[in-house]
Amino acid sequence: MNPFIPANLQSDIVLASKSPRRIDLLNGLDIQFTIDPAHVDIENQEMECEPQELPYILAGLKAKDVARRHSHSIVIGADTVVIIDGELLEKPRDDSEAITFLNKLNGRVHEVITGLAVIKNDAGLVLQEKERTLVHFRKLTQEEIISYVASKEGRDKAGSYAIQGLGAGLVRAVDGCFYNVVGLPITLLIDMLKRV
Repeated sequence: MNPFIPANLQSDIVLASKSPRRIDLLNGLDIQFTIDPAHVDIENQEMECEPQELPYILAGLKAKDVARRHSHSIVIGADTVVIIDGELLEKPRDDSEAITFLNKLNGRVHEVITGLAVIKNDAGLVLQEKERTLVHFRKLTQEEIISYVASKEGRDKAGSYAIQGLGAGLVRAVDGCFYNVVGLPITLLIDMLKRV
């Protein structure tokens, strides 16, 4: 049992994601939960918003989709984006795009923003927040970038890297929540669950 979350909340939580990182982080919190990934066609969503607002909106859409199937549960939805110079760096399509993304981040500071939504339909409760972390990349050589991309670790990650793996070697410093960069801001989530 997690000592920071009321015991009565820990028996009926649903994670609206199949992200291995989010699953690992929730498991690490010793919270019982089930997994029911959202079925939101993000590609075809017409989003007229600032890049910083996108994860907030998408987290809400994901949580609402799953909450329709679990009206008596607490549903957690999340979405994480990487932003530099106002540009979203999503999951790379191929190695070439991954190299391009890492070159944009090379030796610079970028934002990682996670939108978080917690919904309990039968209580009419919808909480939405977002967490922002600044990540400082060290100056990398082209050989390092190409070698990292060849590892395939960043292939399914926004920004083309995983800070909790080999990608830790890309990062010089983190300002803010480390777990936000992994994909689930833990302290914010605990605060939101306590508000439930």
